[in-house]
Amino acid sequence: MSRLITRRRFLIGSTIGASALGLSGCDMLAENPKVQSVLKIAEGLTMRTQRLLIGDDTLAREFTMADISPTFRANGTSMPDGAQYQELLGRKFQTWQLQVGGLVERPAAFSLAALKAMPSRTQITRHDCVEGWSAIGQWTGVPLGALLHQVGLKPEARYIVFHCADEYEKTLDNSGWYYESIDLVDAFHPQTILAYAMNGRDLEVPHGAPLRLRVERQLGYKQAKYLMRIEALADLAGLYGGNGGFWEDRGYEWYAGI
Repeated sequence: MSRLITRRRFLIGSTIGASALGLSGCDMLAENPKVQSVLKIAEGLTMRTQRLLIGDDTLAREFTMADISPTFRANGTSMPDGAQYQELLGRKFQTWQLQVGGLVERPAAFSLAALKAMPSRTQITRHDCVEGWSAIGQWTGVPLGALLHQVGLKPEARYIVFHCADEYEKTLDNSGWYYESIDLVDAFHPQTILAYAMNGRDLEVPHGAPLRLRVERQLGYKQAKYLMRIEALADLAGLYGGNGGFWEDRGYEWYAGI
C-alpha cells in the first residue's frame, strides 16, 4: 500500500456528516445522550478503520512549490484580542515562550528562537476546512514528536493538548478559549509539526503567529493556532467541555481524519 494518502479518503463523509449534525438545525437531536453515544461509537470505528487501512505512519500527500495556493484563507480567529497576546505581538514575540507540562518528566519552556534552532521539517500540504474550502501551503516547524522526546512523556500520558491565545468565544464559565488535542499516534506522526513559518516566511498573525499545530491527516479545525501551552494528559474528560477541543465541545468530532 502506498505511504501517500489521497486528499479525501472515503471515510471523510462520516466525519463531516456527524459534524454537520451537531451544528445544524438538528441540535436537539445531537444533544440527545443516546444519539451522542452512537456518534461516539461511530467516530471510534472511523478512526480504527482508517488507521487499520492506511497505517499509523502513512503520510498525507505532499505537493510541490508550483502547487502552493496564491491565496490561503485564515481559518478561525484572525487576531486574538487578549491583552497578553497583544503585548507579545508588540514585542514581536521576543518574550513569548511555549510552556510544555502535564504528564512529562521534564517540564520546559521554549522561546521562538530555541524552537527555530532545533531540527526542522518542511512540508507542502493541503489544508481542508470543514466549511468546504481547501488550500495548499508550505509549513516549516519542529516535529512534535522530537519535542515530546526531549521533555519525556510519563507512561500514563495518552493525549497531547494544545492551549491557545485566542478566546474564540467569551462565556461566563470561561470555556471559550480555543484548545485542541490529539492522541500519541498523531503526536508522533512525522508530519505533525509545530509550525513557525508558512511559505518561507514567519507566520503572520492571521495564520497563527508565532506557532501553530499542523497535524496533516486531519481537518482544519484541528490545526490549532496561537499556541501558548502544551499539556500531556491521561484523559480529556475534565478539560473544558470534556470532548477534547473547542469545536468538539460544540458538536464536531474529535477525530477529524481525512
